[in-house]
Amino acid sequence: MQELNALQQIAELWQGLYQRAVDARDLAAMAEDDPDMLDELADEAASLEEEFERRQFSLALAGPHDSGPAIFSIFAGAGGTEAQDWAQMLLRMYLRWAENKRYKTVITDMTEGEEAGIKSVTVEVDGPFAYGYLKAEKGTHRLVRLSPYDSNSRRHTSFAKVEVIPVLDEDIDVQIDPNDLQIEVFLSGGAGGQNVQKNATAVRIRHLPTGIVVTCQNERSQTQNRESAMRVLRGKLYDIEQERLEAEKAALRGENVQANFGSQIRNYVLHPYQMVKDLRTNIETGNTGAVLDGDLDMFIEAWLKSQVGEDA
Repeated sequence: MQELNALQQIAELWQGLYQRAVDARDLAAMAEDDPDMLDELADEAASLEEEFERRQFSLALAGPHDSGPAIFSIFAGAGGTEAQDWAQMLLRMYLRWAENKRYKTVITDMTEGEEAGIKSVTVEVDGPFAYGYLKAEKGTHRLVRLSPYDSNSRRHTSFAKVEVIPVLDEDIDVQIDPNDLQIEVFLSGGAGGQNVQKNATAVRIRHLPTGIVVTCQNERSQTQNRESAMRVLRGKLYDIEQERLEAEKAALRGENVQANFGSQIRNYVLHPYQMVKDLRTNIETGNTGAVLDGDLDMFIEAWLKSQVGEDA
């Protein structure tokens, strides 16, 4: 009944917008004989367009898990310190974006690089439509810059991969056979002080059928780390199943299917010129500093709008 009521409210909003459009059309017919009504018609047309764009964008956030929290992970690509520093730059970018949205973030696992940066990190993000927005960031991000780690100041290209999965409610049916899990506990190497270091609180879970390995070490108790790791595992398994279903649908449509993992979605160029360009929507900006400081909405919203068009 709750779902039915929600759908009825959405339908009523669209029906109301449709009726306004019909009324505006009638007003336009009347304006042919009354030029004084043109200003009123122009205002209503602008208002209708603004409302339509707002309603249309809301369709991009109508997925089953879009309104809920998300888990995103960043993995440095090949390239050692360069790529690991880029992964840390991306982490800062997303944390600043989440802060601007007033989202709560918790780093559940992080592996630091040998010299600088990070090899990988996993972050839980809690806030309205966190997953709906962050799913737009899934893919490979490419950085071109003069390397601060190269004594000859040569230009380097670095890659990092971003994965995003929803945090599933307990009533979402993801079957996990306990016999398929290999669970290890070990001393945490992350934050937490002496209490963490003295006790084996970190948890690593390997899902044997898929080979997925999830680690969580930033909570203070083994139980909390195990619960966090299981949340990530459930989300990853759900994501795999969704990708399989989408691949089957695309194959039936006769379209070419490209894997999300490893697909380059955005270029960040800091030298010889300044530009960030999304390769999926061709949205670009020369204000690289703002983007790396968390100003991502132009890219996220453009991609979400493009998905509404494709679905239609």
